This record gives sequence, structure tokens and C-alpha cells, in this order.
Amino acid sequence: MNAAPPRSPGLAIRLALAFAAVAAATAAAVAIAAPPIVGRGFALMQAGESGAPGVGMGGRGPGPGAGAGAAYLAQAQQEATTIIVVVAVVAAAVASLVGIVIAWWITRPLVHLERAATAVASGDLSARSGVAGRGDELGSLGRSFDAMAADLERSEAARRRFFADAAHEMKTPLAVIEATTAAVLDGVYPHNDRHLATIRDQARLLGRVVDDLRTVSLAEAGALPLAVAEAPAADLIEAAVRAFAARAAAQGVALGADPADPAVLVRADRDRVGQALAALIDNALRYAPAGSRVAVRAARSPLDTGLVRLSVLDEGPGIPPEDLPRVFDRFYQADPARDRGSGTSGLGLAIARAVVEAHGGRVGAANRDGAGASVWLELPAAG
Repeated sequence: MNAAPPRSPGLAIRLALAFAAVAAATAAAVAIAAPPIVGRGFALMQAGESGAPGVGMGGRGPGPGAGAGAAYLAQAQQEATTIIVVVAVVAAAVASLVGIVIAWWITRPLVHLERAATAVASGDLSARSGVAGRGDELGSLGRSFDAMAADLERSEAARRRFFADAAHEMKTPLAVIEATTAAVLDGVYPHNDRHLATIRDQARLLGRVVDDLRTVSLAEAGALPLAVAEAPAADLIEAAVRAFAARAAAQGVALGADPADPAVLVRADRDRVGQALAALIDNALRYAPAGSRVAVRAARSPLDTGLVRLSVLDEGPGIPPEDLPRVFDRFYQADPARDRGSGTSGLGLAIARAVVEAHGGRVGAANRDGAGASVWLELPAAG
């Protein structure tokens, strides 16, 4: 995340300073013009009352007599009034022009923000405020708006990808069911249990996809029911290993739980965590070659002592570095050639992440030194 630019004085302060400057400029103009105007007015008044010679308007002739004092006084008043009005009008015009420029400068980013908001409301989630680089309140608002728009854009992309992937995953078993049924009805295939078993297996796969999608959706919405209780981490990994012992033996893979401290406890739903661990072990067995070992471990997290890490380590080919950030994505496969022949929904690791995050934990994956990969989940420690 980029660091926020240095904050400049607040918008309210800058507005106050700007208008104060305009007022000060206007007052200064009047203050500068007032002394000579008033002085000239008093001089003319005095000359008119005394009848002093040589004092006239602009020095254009001898001063008037005493009888003309009233005329000179009226002339002085008129001239002073005219000058003051002209100065006031000019000062007001200048102040208005400055105010317009300042207002335009201040409201310009708001116009950009309003246009971006209109674009987002119209469905263009790529629109951005254009003011995120500022260091004031408008910049902070712009960064918040851009973050919101980016989140909406990611959510919309995830939604579209979700529906596309779900449709793709359901298309294959549906096609198998439709083709097998049509072949039986058309007499291409005989009416026997083998073809009925094919239809049943594909229907079960569809049901598994739907159930897994529901689990992921509930977890991401924060509505996944959890029966949270304290449990020894050692018990969780041993139960998961027992569930896969037969499959591992059939593959010629040595699956085992490394010794764990019985005092290491987690606060979790046993069944849901078992489901998450099963996804990790299933993934490891898919890539573990015959004669290799898959180990399941439990220990305090090296990153956060408030979490307990449950890891599954294999001796397979490892995970391509470019795929590491995506291994927990829905339906993502590092090997696109792998099919669903084993009857999985392709959502195992996505479910593991959703379940763990519903507990307030986190997941991760990394390649091991030498060969193999380590996929882990971290749960809140008890006590």
C-alpha cells in the first residue's frame, strides 16, 4: 500500500485564510485610498470656508471667496464620494475575481470526485477520483473512494469469475449425465447398472459442487455456523491423518502426524477444521509420488504467537511460484490438465481458506527447500 502524502493545512483552515486574505485586500485598498480622499475633502472644505486664494480643484485657478464656500464644499463631497465609490467597485471586482479563482481551485477536485462517483454508480468500476495524491481532507476522501471502487471492482470480477467457474464445473457432469441418459434411451447403451452408476456418480459430483459453493458463500458472508470450542491441535491432525490412511497406503505414500505438544490448544469447530485439513491433505496426496512422505504438523505460528499453525508438507514437485498466490482461489488448478475424475469439486482449498478465515485465522502456501510444498492454516490459540 502506498504511503499517504504529507498532510497540508486543513481545507477549513485554507478556506478561512483565503477569505481572510480577500477581506484584508479589500480593507487595505480602502485604507490606502481613504487618507488622501479625506484629506483632500477637508482641505477643500477649509478653503471654501476661509475663502483662501489659490486653493481650487486641482490647482486650476485662484481660490474662491467666502461666498462660494458652500459650492466648494459640495464639489469636495461629490469628488470624494465618486472616488470612494470607484475604489470600492474596483476592490469588490478584484475580490470577486479572486474569490471565483479560489472557489474554482477548491471545488475542482470535488468535480472530479463527483464524476468518478457518477461513473461508478453507472457501472464503470474502473473510475477513480483523481485526487488521491492530495495531502488534505479531499485527498483522504479520494483515497477512501478509490479504495472502495477498487474493492467493488475486485468483488465484481470475483463474482463474474465465480459464476463462470461454477458454470464450467457443472457443465461437465451435466454433459455426462445428458449423454449417458440419451445413449441409454436411444439404445446405444444397454440398460444396466454400470451406466446408472455413471449417472449417479456425476449427480453426486454436482451435489458436492453445490454444497461446497454454499459452504464458501456462507463463510465469506460471515454466516457459516461454527461450534467453537477448545481442542488439542494434536487431536485434530491425528483425526485427519486417520481419515486418509487407507488412501495414502493405496497410493504408496507414507502419511503421518508428527508429534505435537498436547498443551497446544485451538479455539475452533472440530468438524469444520477437519474439513479444512482434509482439503489440505487431499491436495498433498494428489501430487505426492509413490514412496514419498506427507507429514501433518501442529505448532505455534512463527508469525503470531496467538495462532496455532497446522501444516501439511509433501515431497511432490512443489508449486510454481506464479501459482502460490492463487492456490486457495475457487476452482484454481496449477495443472489445468487435471480432471475431476476423482469426484472432487475443485473447491477444497477455497473451502479451507473460507473456513479458517471464518475462525479469524489465515492460510498460506510455500515451497519447501529441496522438494515439495507446505500448505498451512492458522487458527486462534486457546488460553
